[in-house]
Amino acid sequence: MTFSNFNLEKTYQFLLITLAFLMPITVFGGNLIIVLIVLLWFVSGDYKDKFNLIIQNKLLLASIIFFTLHIVGLLWTNDLKWGIHIVHKMWYFLLLFPILFTIVIKKNIPKYIASFLLAISITEILSYSVWFEIIKPFKNATIFDPTPFMSHISYNPILAFAIYLVLHRLIIQRDLVKLQLFLYSFFALSMTINMFITGGRAGHVAYFVILGIIVFQYFCLNKIKALFILMTLIPIIFFSAYQFSPLFKYRVDAGVENITNYSEHMLIGTNTSVGSRFTFAINSWEIIKNNPFIGVGTGDFPEEYKKINMANTPHMNNAKNPHNMYILVLVQLGFIGLISLLSIFYYQLKIAFNSKNIFLRNVGTALPIMFLVINLSDSYLLGHFTTLMYIFFSSFLYRDFENSMNKSKLLKV
Repeated sequence: MTFSNFNLEKTYQFLLITLAFLMPITVFGGNLIIVLIVLLWFVSGDYKDKFNLIIQNKLLLASIIFFTLHIVGLLWTNDLKWGIHIVHKMWYFLLLFPILFTIVIKKNIPKYIASFLLAISITEILSYSVWFEIIKPFKNATIFDPTPFMSHISYNPILAFAIYLVLHRLIIQRDLVKLQLFLYSFFALSMTINMFITGGRAGHVAYFVILGIIVFQYFCLNKIKALFILMTLIPIIFFSAYQFSPLFKYRVDAGVENITNYSEHMLIGTNTSVGSRFTFAINSWEIIKNNPFIGVGTGDFPEEYKKINMANTPHMNNAKNPHNMYILVLVQLGFIGLISLLSIFYYQLKIAFNSKNIFLRNVGTALPIMFLVINLSDSYLLGHFTTLMYIFFSSFLYRDFENSMNKSKLLKV
């Protein structure tokens, strides 16, 4: 069966808009759409045009190299099974990113974003419904931590980015009619409150990061004023959330206690959320010092960490992941791997800074900065929800639509 250019483009766009809606809600649904997109892309022909478009973009090449290093890292890994597991989690950087990059259309970017925000709004409504005990908790949600479709580890950073998109539309794009202005203002406020009644600390940090970004982008000609507003706004929001959200207060207090009493917890073998991350980092550094350039291999973090942990901190838990993307890559692939990872963020920021489109420049800057920060607290480019969001938005934020080859060539069968 063959498709005309028009029908193929319509099919792609329907699938992309559907994927934008499903990706923060369901793993199965998102994966199903991804499979359909990938299969359609591979049978639709024009492989030379697709290949040329991909190799012209340095960001895509950096992404493919990053994935390829994980394949190469299997050569010196002892735990091949775990190595293949890690490679499987990284396939977005080899296939999905380039494929989405070749089929996104500039005029449909608002539709992709609207579909994503609609899904976040539905998730938010369900979150509040659980929190107010209107409906019974389901899936991951609890009354104390109402994140229905995923854990707060993933939900809060995704919510933070959604808040950024809403704020950008409100205060920078400013192209809304009265009803839209009311709805966007309402959701900006309700999403912010939702951020602090759910428990993801990385998301809380991401929220303040994107708040800083949006303020500096709005007052781009007056950095002093932006700084003053942030120094006023952030404490107000932080202490308001601390006073009115028991969960946020608990997470802040627990984090501070974990840090201040870290030595005591170490002595008695208490595994705390923040303290464990310190221990993971300290022990992982021992592995990195012994394997600085190419690491221990793609699959050997659990095995090597267990050895160091038994020698240094036998009363603490072993780990399959240090809850830090940079440390994980350093252990697995050494400084070569870390440079490769950072090159992805570098090209994102470079492309964004050079964009003449205000939206692509601003959002294209916010996305990598947010991930650069949250990757310090977990491996957010390994998790399904956060990685898919990162790849999906990257596919159109860093595409040079004006200078790339004619889109019709890519859709011709």
